[in-house]
Amino acid sequence: MDITTRWIAVAALVAAAVLAVAVAVFLRLVRARRGLRRAGLPTGPRWVFWGALAYFFLPTDLVPDPVYLDDIGVLLLALRTMRKNSRSEPV
Repeated sequence: MDITTRWIAVAALVAAAVLAVAVAVFLRLVRARRGLRRAGLPTGPRWVFWGALAYFFLPTDLVPDPVYLDDIGVLLLALRTMRKNSRSEPV
């Protein structure tokens, strides 16, 4: 195996790992919103949740899609906003 093939393999593994993290954070966001709504707690502005999901799925990104770090950041920010709103506002 030559050096170019190794670099391509390493890049593919890193991209797959980052994608797996992005999907895991995406699922966590959806589950958190579902759990908060079932409990009757506020989830914050709707645009935070739907905007994060749209950003994750839309092809236009700040960073090209093989690098999902910006998607992970947007999803984590939405998750943090939803959890902060659920703690600060009493039912």
